[in-house]
Amino acid sequence: MKLQLGDIAPDFSALSTQGEIRFHDWIGESWCVLFSHPKDFTPVCTTELGYMAGLEAEFAKRNVKIIGLSVDAVEDHERWLSDIEDVTGHRPNYPLIGDPSLSVAKLFGMLGAAVNGSASTRNAMDNATVRNVYVIGPDKKVKLTIAYPMTTGRNFDEILRVIDSLQLTADHKVATPVNWKTGEEVIIVPAVSDEAAKEQFPAGWRAPKPYLRYVACPR
Repeated sequence: MKLQLGDIAPDFSALSTQGEIRFHDWIGESWCVLFSHPKDFTPVCTTELGYMAGLEAEFAKRNVKIIGLSVDAVEDHERWLSDIEDVTGHRPNYPLIGDPSLSVAKLFGMLGAAVNGSASTRNAMDNATVRNVYVIGPDKKVKLTIAYPMTTGRNFDEILRVIDSLQLTADHKVATPVNWKTGEEVIIVPAVSDEAAKEQFPAGWRAPKPYLRYVACPR
């Protein structure tokens, strides 16, 4: 079944490049980005894994753990890491889950439960739907899902921007407008009445429409 926003992310145990992990225990009290790949030694994914490694410090600042998943064995992942470093200059220090039985991909609904075979008998096109990004909160609930085609590299700077919005709006009764970046004006959510907003935002706000109230970023 396809995961919906607000669903509890599936828990699982699996081998990774950093040993066995129990997913929910590994997340702990942090946020998490899980991003999946249809096969090791594929061109677009090689660039993505390296770029993500270069952003590890930015995610860490936000209390976000990174974990990758590829439909191959951990031994293949270990060999792939050298290629990633050669191409991008960054060697991933985050765990990369091995999923040769396809069980985790099926658990997240990226492959159908009836799909047969193992990773060794399948190619990247067989696994084309295993190209997702999940942002998961400390409550283990799914906050964001994005599915990408194989030919389009993912924009992880955008994932950082979304996480900034998610974390801000989790702490304050605001939403973020189109193309918002940290520090820019935010929107008071409709559930907050004007009277309540006066208490929460005593400096006031601007309202080009009664239902659209802009206020300075509270963080």
